[in-house]
Amino acid sequence: MKCTSATCPERGSARTSRGFAAIVAIFILVVLAALGVVLVTISSAQHRESAFDSLGLQAYQSARAGIEFGLHQALRNASCAAATSFAMPGALSAFTVRVECASTAHTEVASTVNVYQITATACNRPVCPGTADATYVERQLRVVAGSTAP
Repeated sequence: MKCTSATCPERGSARTSRGFAAIVAIFILVVLAALGVVLVTISSAQHRESAFDSLGLQAYQSARAGIEFGLHQALRNASCAAATSFAMPGALSAFTVRVECASTAHTEVASTVNVYQITATACNRPVCPGTADATYVERQLRVVAGSTAP
């Protein structure tokens, strides 16, 4: 049986083209939606990373302040307390610092040298070191300093 124009639609007719165009449109929408999801995921990850970079910097500056406190106590006040904790003021108020100090005395030639090992741990919890979770940030610095005894 031969096809006539009444029984067989011609190739590329409007009906066939409309079906193909609908499939292409759906495919393009799915690809664009997937691209949008990927872009939103990448953007939110970058925002989280930026926030944690900022928190890490604040924790580092808090630990530096703890080291400065410990050095002042050891070298100026000749005091080496086993452990001291304090909350940071101002812009660093979310951080707590724990300063630990250990000292030893050594005799060199005719003088005594006191050697202080100071460790400062800063974290964004009320007690350092704190319980680690998804929002926990901690930085620890250690310094060794010496002074001659008067």
